[in-house]
Order: sequence, then C-alpha cells, then structure tokens
Amino acid sequence: MTRWHWIGLYGAILVTWGLLYAMSLSVGDLRELRAIYGAEFWATLCVVSPDGAGFFRLFLMWSLMSIAMMAPTALPAFATYDDLGAVAQTNLWKLMLGYLVVWIGFSLAASALQLALFVYGAADQLGQSTSRYLSAALLAIAGAYQFSHVKEACLSKCRAPLTFFMQYFDEGAWRNGLRLGLVCLGCCWALMCLAFVGGVMNLVFMGLATVL
Repeated sequence: MTRWHWIGLYGAILVTWGLLYAMSLSVGDLRELRAIYGAEFWATLCVVSPDGAGFFRLFLMWSLMSIAMMAPTALPAFATYDDLGAVAQTNLWKLMLGYLVVWIGFSLAASALQLALFVYGAADQLGQSTSRYLSAALLAIAGAYQFSHVKEACLSKCRAPLTFFMQYFDEGAWRNGLRLGLVCLGCCWALMCLAFVGGVMNLVFMGLATVL
C-alpha cells in the first residue's frame, strides 16, 4: 500500500475521533464552535429513543466508536500484512474491510443491547447503567474474562500478527480480515461492554480502552 493510502487510513481514524468528540459535546457547545454542520444531529446521535430512527442513530454511534477505538489497535497487523506484499500478492483494503465488518456486527449487537437496557430502565438515555447490580455484573464479567484462556489465546494471536497471517495466508485477504476481527473481538468485547458502566460517550474511557 502506498504512502498516500496510509495517510488516508490515519485521516479516517482522526475524523472518527473528531466526530466522537462532537457527539460528546452539547448542542450549544457545538454551535459555539461552529465547526461541524448539523450540530443537533451529532450532539444527539448517542441519545436513545425507542424507535427505528433511534436505533439507527445508536448503530451509527457504535460503529464510529468501534472504528475509532479498534482501527488503531490493528495498525501493527495491517502493517505486517502490507509488508507481506513484498513477497506475495496481498490486498490490504480487503483485509481492513473484513476486520471492520466484524466490528460493525458488534456495533449492531451493542446498539440492540443499549436500546433494550434503556427500554427496561437499566440504562439512561446516554447509555450509562442506572443499576448498581448491572454495573457490578459487567465489572465482574470483564475482570474475570481478562484471566480466561480464551482471552489469552486471542491476545497471543494479536501480539504475533506475522505468525497469524502465515498460518492463514492462503485463505485470502477478506477471510484473514474477518479472522483478525474475530480475534480482536475476542480480546476486547468485555472491555467494550464497560462503556455501559462509565458512559457510552465517555472519551476518557474510550481513550484508555484504545491504549489497553
């Protein structure tokens, strides 16, 4: 992949983080900044309403959040696959698309979960848990999962992308991307669910989760 393709990828990541920042602001703050068209839309994107339009907004919000948080974590794997192009034909864009499809699927499930929690009174309009039992359960599940064999197996593959790709290289870029996305999901799904504890649009949480 050429240098300009990498610039485009980094630019897309920055744009998604910029949109997340806009969504975390109030409508009044956005109007004062006068930086983004459609201030009301971006500021209310993460607010739940129990209808089709509300679900679509949630899905878009979770998709942006997943891309902003999970694309940077996959950059070393993308670079490794790109380097393999020097000795074999590769298609990095198909790899990235397959990877993102997995996280978009997760976003669909997370949107449905957030809407259900809101409808049953377990979370507020911004997706933060209103039940100490739910918060405690999510924290306990996430904590226990960090020490599970499944998490360790997924993490070992993420830490050795060259070995991972050499093992499945013949399956092609698309299937490798799907497999990479599933491995990454196996590492991070419990951590992502903690968004319901700290607040779905908590930028501090998102930043820490991306680094971790």
